This record gives sequence, C-alpha cells and structure tokens, in this order.
Amino acid sequence: MSAHALHTEAQTRTQGGDALLDVQHLHKAFGGNHAVNDVSFNLQTGELLALIGPNGAGKSTTFNLVNGQLAPDNGSISLNGVSLLGLKPHELWRMGVSRTFQIAQTFSSLTVAENVQMALLSADGQSLSPWRRATHYRHADALQLLEQVQLDTHAHRPCSALAYGDVKRLELAMALANEPRLLLMDEPTAGMAPDERYALMALTRNLVNQRGVAVLFTEHSMDVVFEHADRVLVMARGALIAQGTPAQVQADPQVQAVYFGSGKTFGGSSTPAASPTTGDQP
Repeated sequence: MSAHALHTEAQTRTQGGDALLDVQHLHKAFGGNHAVNDVSFNLQTGELLALIGPNGAGKSTTFNLVNGQLAPDNGSISLNGVSLLGLKPHELWRMGVSRTFQIAQTFSSLTVAENVQMALLSADGQSLSPWRRATHYRHADALQLLEQVQLDTHAHRPCSALAYGDVKRLELAMALANEPRLLLMDEPTAGMAPDERYALMALTRNLVNQRGVAVLFTEHSMDVVFEHADRVLVMARGALIAQGTPAQVQADPQVQAVYFGSGKTFGGSSTPAASPTTGDQP
C-alpha cells in the first residue's frame, strides 16, 4: 500500500473497533531532526506486525515512543481505547504491555526459574526483600511459563549456562509473566543462527495464537519478517512509506527504491543502498 493511503487505512481499521494498539499522527523531533514524522498505524489482537526500514528510518524512536521510554511531541497512542501518553515503561508493564530487547535482559547470576519468578514478582507489584526469596515465589507458575517456551527442563540451571538462543527464549518467558495484551519485540532474533531465528519466531506465533497477544516487532532479517509477519510497516526518514502484507510490501516500488536501493528486488543480489541491520539513532 502506497504512502498516500496509509492514514485512510489506519483510520478505517480503527473505526472498525478492532485495534488493540492505535497510533495516530505520532511526531518526535530531536533539534532539527524529525525522527518520527506523522506516523499512524494500528495493531490487532492476535497479529504479528513488523516494523522495518533502513538505518535512521525512525524505527527505534517509534518503538521507544510506544513503550513510554520517550514522550511524543504530538500525536496519540492508545491501548484498547486508553491513552498511553505520559505513562512510563513500568506503568505500561502493569497494563499488560511487555517488551523484549535486542540484547536479552536477564539475570545471569540467578537460575532460569528464578529469572521468571523475578518477573512474576514485578507483575504482581511485589519487590524482592531479605524475607522473600524469588526461589519460593509462584514456582509452579514459573515452570508453566518455562514449559511454554520449551525451557522447563533447564529450570534449575544457572542462566549464565544457557546458550544464547535459550536466553532469548527465557526473556520471552519473562515477558509473558504479566499476561500481556501487547508484546513489543526489539530485533528478537539478533545474534541468532538461522535455525534458532525460525524456532523463536515459530514459538512466538504459537504463543500469539494461544494467548491472543498482539506483537509489534522490529527486525533486520528479512527472511524472518516475510516468513512470520502478518503485516509489515516500512519507514524511511521518519515517515511511514508503505504498509501491507509481506507480499504487498515486497512488490512495492517505493519500498524497493528507498529501503533496498533503486532496482533492488527482494530476491535479487544487488547491493542495497542502506543497511537495515542496526537500530536508528535520533
């Protein structure tokens, strides 16, 4: 779908009342740099939505605006009709918004199960104290979450002993501790081997289907995007230039020209004009 139709499409989907996450006319500038410029999109329950673009496109800034790490200059962000503006990440966490990071955020000194138990403590509004050890907190629930990500047999191993692919699965289990409605995944397969990438995203898809979670993810691996995303958003120079199914985005001439370089096709071998492998900077 071309850029001129994006706002109409977003508004139509929102008026249908289906959107869990609704982002309208989002804007963020850093000095004279318009990192995010009039971006609108929405996300449905049970949908995997990929956000892609070359370096400096505005992906990371958009992601951080949705997650409450940055405040927009203009625009609105709502979850199931409730405004998220002004809320911090820990407040969004309590509302059912979870996030995983490009570099996994886990506690290497704790066991696998204790990592999940720490997340459960946070989800319940509790804090660790000398009188409450994570080892004894909702242990059965932690094991159940680990089973869902196929890590239950590693529950009592030190987190530091896990392979990197398993660490990413652990982070996913921790993100599920608050029973999220919206899961934000920042380059979830970064640093993973191809078979690990596919396994993690297939697992994510299963969890989305089972739990009815909506997922917004950034990703530099196009094989992951086109294999697993239901829809794809493409940004360039702070603006949303295209959205649609993976097939529609692959065929979009503006995406080909801006994201991959003039004349580049997704199946071609020419050198892209801009590398999509790292996050954007304001």
